[in-house]
Amino acid sequence: MKRSKVGIENLKGVDTLLAHQILLLLLIGYIIYTIDIKKNYFPVPVVLVLIGIGLSFLPFFSNLHITKDIIFTVFLPAILFTSAYQFPIKQLKENAGIIAALSTLGLMATAGLLGLGIYWMSGLSISISLTAAFLLAAILIPTDPVSITAILKQSKGEEKIADVVEGESMVNDGTSVVIFTIFLAMFQTGDGFSAGKFVSEFLVVSLGGIAVGLFLGWLMSKIIHYTHNRHYHVMLTIIVSYGGFYLAEAIGVSGVLATVVAGIVLTFEFDEDKDNSHIQESLDGFWNIVNPTLLGLLFLLIGIQGAEYLAFSKWGLAVGIFLLSIFARFIVLAVFIYGVPAWRKEFTNDFSTTSLLTWSGIKGAMSVALLLWLENEVGEKDDLLVSLAFAVILLSLVIQSIGVYPLTKFINKQDK
Repeated sequence: MKRSKVGIENLKGVDTLLAHQILLLLLIGYIIYTIDIKKNYFPVPVVLVLIGIGLSFLPFFSNLHITKDIIFTVFLPAILFTSAYQFPIKQLKENAGIIAALSTLGLMATAGLLGLGIYWMSGLSISISLTAAFLLAAILIPTDPVSITAILKQSKGEEKIADVVEGESMVNDGTSVVIFTIFLAMFQTGDGFSAGKFVSEFLVVSLGGIAVGLFLGWLMSKIIHYTHNRHYHVMLTIIVSYGGFYLAEAIGVSGVLATVVAGIVLTFEFDEDKDNSHIQESLDGFWNIVNPTLLGLLFLLIGIQGAEYLAFSKWGLAVGIFLLSIFARFIVLAVFIYGVPAWRKEFTNDFSTTSLLTWSGIKGAMSVALLLWLENEVGEKDDLLVSLAFAVILLSLVIQSIGVYPLTKFINKQDK
């Protein structure tokens, strides 16, 4: 009994410390969001990640770690659902074609091109298998525009590009997870790349997640009218966003796509029935608090966790992979935009559009989640892959976020 009592007391001590750590991180996030004076040059996520790296050197945060399971089960369902149901339906309909193309075929093409580039470049200094190169590429292809869409929308003439970037990111999170899981299975089993296996598994996992999302979204859009209590509306969306994610993952399909699709279905419901405005207002009142809270906490934790990966000797290779990721995305976007006449007509300047879309493809929360997933699966034997991935993510988050505002100003000036 005494041992049990001591164990419980120790557990309480750990819980108290964790509560204090989280509360302090939330306070820091609140302060940064509130100040946000230099948002044009230093977007909030960048500041939070850099602060997190600094906090990692303090003993108080030495035991604080974030895992893949925490990101997937706590953070992602809420963040994904909020971005999906709040995405303007008009912009979604106008850009559905290019968003769908870039977040599926475009993402797979980018993964293939980047994977081949990593395999070639790594051969100059270290030995990375082709499957490992594709796995690393899969971590680096999802985009996270949370730090730059506001900047794009504030720039005259770039609102449409911001909508495409935001919509692409909303869908490609799910696509990237499916691609990653397929390459991870090949990497762990030692099997070579098989196009047939890749396509079949991709279709099953993706279409399954979409089906779950469509069903739960439709069910939610009907049930939400059975009560006028705004608190219950919020409760229902919490159940669907998290429950849909967990259900899809439990049956072996994409939880990310299930959550995103459920949110999009709710958006269509709001658009069709204007009497639902009071429901959307109550949902916004809740999710607009939850979303920045989770994002602030997540980016601080990313900085704290990532600091340990930065002390490695292959920074030159990391910089090279970062540049390759920019190049691969630019090539794929150029092929899509220049190759489809309808999309060429939608933008005033093809090169400017391609450049901004390329630079806006910042790596963020989803890339970190996949990185931690890799770390959990491979352990210490492939630390180099983990360090390379995090270094590229950090370079992307800092350099691209800081550079997007000057780039929009330069392009606007040149176009004029």
